Formats: sequence, C-alpha cells, structure tokens
Amino acid sequence: MEKEKLVQILWDYLRMNHKLEKSDCIVVLGSHDTRVAKRGAEIFLEGFAPLIVFSGGYGKLTKHIWNTTEAEKFARIAMDMGVPETSILIEDKSSNTGENILFVKDLINNKKIKVQKIIAVNKTYMERRTYAAFKKLWEDIDVIVTSPQMELTEYLAGYRSGEITEDEVINVMVGDLQRIKMYPEKGFQVHQDIPKEVWDAYLKLVEMGYTKHLC
Repeated sequence: MEKEKLVQILWDYLRMNHKLEKSDCIVVLGSHDTRVAKRGAEIFLEGFAPLIVFSGGYGKLTKHIWNTTEAEKFARIAMDMGVPETSILIEDKSSNTGENILFVKDLINNKKIKVQKIIAVNKTYMERRTYAAFKKLWEDIDVIVTSPQMELTEYLAGYRSGEITEDEVINVMVGDLQRIKMYPEKGFQVHQDIPKEVWDAYLKLVEMGYTKHLC
C-alpha cells in the first residue's frame, strides 16, 4: 500500500493540469505510450491548432519493441482517427525530450512556419519535465502541456498486459523526478521547486529499488 501512496505523490506533482487554449501547433512527443498519440489527435480534431507535429525516432524502450519510429507510428494512429496527412509534420530523428524540442524547433523554423503558442503532448507523468524543457530550449514561445486524461490507477492498469510493465513505468517516473532536480544545472531545463513531500517520496521509492532509470 505504501508504494501506491508514494507513486501517487509523484504523479500529482509531475502532472500540471494546464487548460487548453487555441494554439499555432500541437507537438506530440514520442514514447512507448500510444495513448499520447490519441490525445494529440483528439485535441487536433477538437480544433485547438491547425498543425500537428509528431516527434520521435527510436527511444530506450521503443527500439526494443517496435520496427518503426515513434513519430511514424504515432502519425499513423492520428491519421486512422481522422487527422489529415496534410496537417501533419514528422520529426523522426530525436531520441530524448531535449532532442524532440530542438529538432521540432529546427523543423518549424526551416519551413518558415510562424509559431507563438504550442500545445505539447506527452505522457501524464512527463508533463512537468516537458514544460521545463520547452521553457529552457524554446524560450520565445508559450507552451501548454497536456497528456492522456486519466488518473494514476487507470493509467497504470494499461501496462498490466502490455509490452511495458507497471514497475517499468514507476522506474521511469522516479528517473524523471531525479532529472527535474538535476537537469537545470546541466542547462537542459528551467529550475522548478520540488516540495519536501515529493522528494521524500522519491527517496523512499529509490530505497524500494526503483532505480532502473536513474542517471
């Protein structure tokens, strides 16, 4: 029971709950979680932006489970949901969050597309880290972050019979919290305060062995 409470504390901190606004572009960051692609397609079809960019090559997890890039797989999901191919751009070389942002920024600039506000779509527990990275690496745009709309129990349930296990996801969450603390010093993200309760939960999860994705 303690584990569930600790993971919930991390989840509540890492999720930012931004309100969606009309934007110039939706950027969907690649990962193993195809629900992220569906969320990006949903908000495009709801009319929040006229353009959607899928970003992602092969990541640490997906290089072992897929034979196509994250961006290509996500774009196919979006097109199957009704997103027109003419409204999609693909960036399929990046392998981490920083590259997602920088490579999409280059793609947008090279195509001379004017962008002032972006909706970034990622996994729920990646909202805060995504926001921090955008604010550091693409300073001149406004960014709203969003993710699949579900609570922790439902989110983790999706991994009980899939290619990635629930424990793997918790390991990644712990690693992401560590990066929120470490990465500002490396110039990868802006600084964000981490409440004591959140850091204490992180330390307890590390003690419990959730160390697989630590730097």
